[in-house]
Amino acid sequence: MEQQIKIRCKNNKKTLNISIGSTLSEIFSLSGLKMEYGPVSARVNNKVEGMHYRVYKPKDIEFLDLHAASAVRAYTRTLFFILSKAAHDLWPSCHVVIDIPISNGYFVNIERIEEQGGKIEVTPDDVHELRQRMQQIIDADIPIHRHEATTEEAIQMFSEAGYKSKVKLLEGSGRLYTTYYDIDGYNDYYYGSLLTSTGQIYLFGLEYYFDGILLRIPSREDPSKLGAFIRQDKMFEIFKEHHRWQGILGMRTVGDLNSAIQKGHANQLIQLGEALQEKKIARIADEIASRKSVRVVFIAGPSSSGKTTTCKRLSIQLAVNGIHPIGISLDDYFLDREQTPFDINVDYDFEHLHALNIPLLNEQLNALFRGDEVELPRYNFQTGRSEKSGRKLQLKGNEMLIIEGIHALNPELTAQVPQENIFRVYASALTTILLDNHNYIPTTDNRLLRRIIRDHKYRGVDALGSIRRWASVRRGENKWIFPYQENADAMFNSAMLFELAVIKNQAEPLLEQVPENCEEFAEAYRLLKFLKYIRPIPEDQIPPTSLLREFLGGSSFEY
Repeated sequence: MEQQIKIRCKNNKKTLNISIGSTLSEIFSLSGLKMEYGPVSARVNNKVEGMHYRVYKPKDIEFLDLHAASAVRAYTRTLFFILSKAAHDLWPSCHVVIDIPISNGYFVNIERIEEQGGKIEVTPDDVHELRQRMQQIIDADIPIHRHEATTEEAIQMFSEAGYKSKVKLLEGSGRLYTTYYDIDGYNDYYYGSLLTSTGQIYLFGLEYYFDGILLRIPSREDPSKLGAFIRQDKMFEIFKEHHRWQGILGMRTVGDLNSAIQKGHANQLIQLGEALQEKKIARIADEIASRKSVRVVFIAGPSSSGKTTTCKRLSIQLAVNGIHPIGISLDDYFLDREQTPFDINVDYDFEHLHALNIPLLNEQLNALFRGDEVELPRYNFQTGRSEKSGRKLQLKGNEMLIIEGIHALNPELTAQVPQENIFRVYASALTTILLDNHNYIPTTDNRLLRRIIRDHKYRGVDALGSIRRWASVRRGENKWIFPYQENADAMFNSAMLFELAVIKNQAEPLLEQVPENCEEFAEAYRLLKFLKYIRPIPEDQIPPTSLLREFLGGSSFEY
């Protein structure tokens, strides 16, 4: 008689008796569940696994559809795989680089070399041909097989295929065994789960974009539609600028980073990275100084983007240009608590634009620009009331206001102020280093790791609390920050190429404390698994003026 085990399905709170060794796909078919956009993956004892996963012991299982972030990642990885397979079918010697998350999609480079050695540029006809081939692979409903091999065997296989970035990553992984996938004999490696068949891809977009390709995916909010196309030319140029920096440093993937660390080049990498970042801040300061009408600089950015240190370093560079910066906090312009809007949970929404006293802000800015004296407000967070601060301010000839806040790029914030008096800076941590050519690193992972460290060190919040709060933080960013980022006069990328190698030292012990019996364990486990690919760099090699010190501690700036 076939041995049976018990499975608790959290979706319908039923207990199932299933055959030992059943896959998640087989278990779902027995569950009686219906999912319009799934299942894509599942939490198994709060670890996310693909539907290939086999169960040999009693487990708690929750099936996930495309409304879950981890399921979206699995769907997206599968699209990357199909795109790479299709490109290989059309142009066998090409190299696919999944490059930049942009415009609610992913920028993809197809690198092809002519016999004479020149680079072949992608054309709209190439994109059309690639899209057709991808659709053929999807329509054929080809099984996606999961394999496990020794890492040495996987390295040899990918080396023979010419996948140098994959070989470098696996060589530095320190793992005995490696999981890889195949579609009809085409092999690839991904650091997370995939779908079980190409036919499960029901929606994608592929368009010619700048000098490459934009791969579009379903919206998480409404998986029946593609994510809205948003033109992000300034953001795209920042990514491209960092790629040029990476060319200077010879640092494109985590494999390159690990190799440099292993060879003892970490200190040189840090010095070059910090110098390039400081040069960018200096250029922004020069641009501000060249605009004689500017009287206020607004700095905006999402959570843990390093806005505060950016503000401090920019102030120094403005001083070098003969400008005396004066800092003002938007937090002091909060309305009295009873006038604050509510969010969907009927809690006070302090991230809402209209939680601020916008008329007072505009009135005081205009008065300061006229040369009048004003008394700045002060918000008392204990009483929830706006108070007089006693701090009086009058701008002199060489003085300039510096204001940091999440709404700083929203035109409604300063609609009554002459726009020529305003310079807007957008700061974010846009991770540009890749795991390998087919595995990008989400920019949000970088910021979440920063936030986990900072919350523990300065706010008394553990990793569990930071991860639990993150979805709400992201909703606020999507509503109040990201729609306005292209309004910036200048963009600053605060991410460092070596950053993950430094912050992993503080992040890993915090992530390991997240208990297995809560949903947040899945995210902690995923981040830990990801960080294991990266060799560490000792924190003491980071200078005290580094932006990373805002999160790690030991900064020479006062916060």
